[in-house]
Amino acid sequence: MIKQKKIALINDVTGFGRCSVTVELPIISALKIQVCPLPTALLSVHTGVKNYFMDDFTDRMENYVDSWQKNNLTFDAIATGFLGSAAQIEIVRRAIKKFPAVVIIDPVMGDHGKIYKSYTREMCRRMRDLLEFADLITPNLTEACELLNIPYRGVVSDSELTTMAANIAAKARGGRVVITGVTLDIDDGSNITNFIFDRGQINFVTSKKLGSDRSGTGDVFFAVVAASWLNGENLVEATRKAADFVAKCIVHAEKLNLPWNWGLPFEEFLTEL
Repeated sequence: MIKQKKIALINDVTGFGRCSVTVELPIISALKIQVCPLPTALLSVHTGVKNYFMDDFTDRMENYVDSWQKNNLTFDAIATGFLGSAAQIEIVRRAIKKFPAVVIIDPVMGDHGKIYKSYTREMCRRMRDLLEFADLITPNLTEACELLNIPYRGVVSDSELTTMAANIAAKARGGRVVITGVTLDIDDGSNITNFIFDRGQINFVTSKKLGSDRSGTGDVFFAVVAASWLNGENLVEATRKAADFVAKCIVHAEKLNLPWNWGLPFEEFLTEL
């Protein structure tokens, strides 16, 4: 019998700025998977925009999950994004135990060598503990270093990436890691590499670096990788599709001369997924 996949998407919902659930829901839906959001917070605009309003959803998340359980819902996958407190990480941990499913973790902790101001030492520690449930983990280099509690270096070798990914994979049940947005030491800085470690198998997906950094890029990338992989594509195929889609969006953002904090105009290309 034909069955449509469902994914529980645990992330914040942001009204403007093209990030988190606002980006991931339409992209995953375009890839023919039903999205069931569990908000961690509601934001009027993302925190890279001035004068943002935020409503922390921590106190309501447990009741939200309980309602799902009482209605006997099941999911093919649980995907996590931004988590705003140690309490939320624990709620996610309990939710994963209530709903057996594939678990895909995007450990949204920091970037460019810096951990986000909202992240505490306790949250970093608990995020490391959450990895034991993961079938697939998609950290950037900053987050990979933090998960391993090692110093950050902006440029790394392929052997260093292999060791890092293997050590992260060893903490997870699935043994699959994609370290995103890496600059390799053999590169002149004009390329960006996504390093794939799939239960010991190593691959690289490298693209030309285009334009400037833009908010929500990681969310767009994550949505394409997670949904494509859940649909049965291998990690190399899913990562290549995500990298190509992001590149197309960045080029269009540059043509439109969009501010960096307006995110990627992914809407133009949804029908191509």
